Amino acid sequence: MSARTFADRPLNQLILFDVDGTLSLARQTASREMMELLGNLRKKAVIGVVGGSDLVKVSEQLTVDGKPAIEQFDYFFAENGLTAFKLGKPLPSQSFIKHVGEERYKKLANFILHYIADLDIPIKRGTFIEFRNGMINVSPIGRNATIQERLDFQEYDKTAGVRAAFVKVLQEKFADYGLKFSIGGQISFDVFPHGWDKTYCLKHVEDEKFDKIHFFGDKTYQGGNDYEIYSDPRTVGHSVVNPPDTERILKELFFS
Repeated sequence: MSARTFADRPLNQLILFDVDGTLSLARQTASREMMELLGNLRKKAVIGVVGGSDLVKVSEQLTVDGKPAIEQFDYFFAENGLTAFKLGKPLPSQSFIKHVGEERYKKLANFILHYIADLDIPIKRGTFIEFRNGMINVSPIGRNATIQERLDFQEYDKTAGVRAAFVKVLQEKFADYGLKFSIGGQISFDVFPHGWDKTYCLKHVEDEKFDKIHFFGDKTYQGGNDYEIYSDPRTVGHSVVNPPDTERILKELFFS
């Protein structure tokens, strides 16, 4: 598409958002107020979402009042942009398994499951490895945990450092795999090839030649899953603490 795709917007700027902790609370649905604000923002500039979760999960969190999430954004990036849409139409995708290879993946998965089996933590639920198109998501407690169990583990992990220790072991054991490990959300961390962090989505927007690309995220510290795109020279990074903070900054920047 030509650089005139979004010529109807007064600002030739792209505003990208993380999901959990930025547009919504972790694994919860965004508020009606947030989606209304984004709708008004979209009249001024181009907006996009870039989540680490798969398409189904990101869509669930951003579908409010029955309005399909994918239609509420100009760019819709799931799995850091490995699954991508522009104006509701799919863009080229990539696959973790093709990149790593079946045998090497099996060794990695087996090691992770053995490690979790030997891990002494307060509770364990289920789905310890979630296989996605562009990455795997590893959760010591299991992704089937309830919201309260997630909150409890998040607090426990702040002092116990379960995820940080797990990542350190994997970095050493699989140093030759060319993988990155990123702690995000409340209960898990992502594993993906180098360069497949959230900056991957920027490949899809190069043709538009935006004057400025903003990124809003909450895990912007080193090791967090927003860090790479937040600190990338191609973006103007905004670190937020929760969805109301996102709303506040948006209003100051674009509606004051």
